[in-house]
Amino acid sequence: MTMANQQTADGFAIARRAMIDSQLRVSGVNNDKVLSALARVAREDHVPASSRCYAYMDRAVPLENGRQLAAPLFYGQMLEEAMISSDDKVLVVDGGSGYLPALVAPLAASVEVIDPAQATSASHKGNDYTLLLVDGAVEHLPDSLTAQLADKGRIVTGLVRNGLTRLAVGRMNAGQVSLATTAEMGIPSLPEFAVEKSWTF
Repeated sequence: MTMANQQTADGFAIARRAMIDSQLRVSGVNNDKVLSALARVAREDHVPASSRCYAYMDRAVPLENGRQLAAPLFYGQMLEEAMISSDDKVLVVDGGSGYLPALVAPLAASVEVIDPAQATSASHKGNDYTLLLVDGAVEHLPDSLTAQLADKGRIVTGLVRNGLTRLAVGRMNAGQVSLATTAEMGIPSLPEFAVEKSWTF
């Protein structure tokens, strides 16, 4: 590694520590396992090269595929709510950055990653995931996706309601999923999960 590259790496490490201390801890993200995951994964490696300098700011970062990497607080609070254990079989709906799967992989027994198009189709099969994580805000969760959860399986996702985005937590219970919202925050929306608008007169 050249001296310039080492200085850049050191700068990102400092920014990552500042993210944890000034964005996450002050917002109630204090679980040691969660903070260790966020300290371990380099956000700058999950955004375009032109946006690496913005990777640790308290805002979403545009990706080259037209989507966004959410602000750090979203991931911190999502992992706090998920309470991932080493026994969990996790299904991640990834918006294209790969950041959330990288955070989750060392914490769970297994992680499978699908994109939003796969998540909203009936082509992906399975019914024994213990945890579903959606990297973005949805208006609804299709049955074809939630059916892949085992009974008592958990869900953590962003949720869009009346134009506002909030973190939401739920559980599969006897074939039915209910979601309860927690914190309101800015979360990039996933258009594949939008509810089709109907005309009213």
